[in-house]
Amino acid sequence: MLHGAAESGVTLRSIAETIARGLDLPAVSLTPDQAAGHFPSPFLATVHGFDAPVSSAYTQELLGWPPTEPTLLEDLEHGDYLTTPTS
Repeated sequence: MLHGAAESGVTLRSIAETIARGLDLPAVSLTPDQAAGHFPSPFLATVHGFDAPVSSAYTQELLGWPPTEPTLLEDLEHGDYLTTPTS
């Protein structure tokens, strides 16, 4: 299995906090019972409760690939994902 992630160990919590900060919203932790009521399905509530970090060390070694782009959190924080397009 190959992973195209530039960094390892990015938590869902850090992703949620970065997005919340960009939207000027609070990020809150939910208990499993709260998550079950928050997400539209029990499957999503369960999936978001797992810690499943990935590593691209094998991908980088196999393909000779050094990541050169921003990390996920840098991209979320400084990219244009959270801006409203002006048409």
